[in-house]
Amino acid sequence: QVQLVESGGGLVQAGGSLRLSCTASKSIFSTNAMGWYRQAPGQQREQREFIAIITGGGGINYADSVKGRFTISIDNAKNTVYLQMNSLKPEDTGVYYCRWSEFGMNYWGEGTLVTVSS
Repeated sequence: QVQLVESGGGLVQAGGSLRLSCTASKSIFSTNAMGWYRQAPGQQREQREFIAIITGGGGINYADSVKGRFTISIDNAKNTVYLQMNSLKPEDTGVYYCRWSEFGMNYWGEGTLVTVSS
């Protein structure tokens, strides 16, 4: 099992930037994938939207809605995955969750709230 702690959320004006962090309680290996998901206000857990993912081997994928604006990266020495969010829009508002995937199991953090004002 793994514990995940997200941080970096907050209130920002449209066009602004934030950097989210997700620190895992154990090392990230090539067999892992770590991703960011967003749960918009009023949505249920099962409606969480995929935002970005990075594998332990360095493979990266983004949702179309954030391509060119968000960047996911990993610091293996710190067991931490980052999500740099630029040119934020009001529709980016939501709770951002980090997810650790390994051998068919998924673990979630508690989330960090991002609010983008217009």
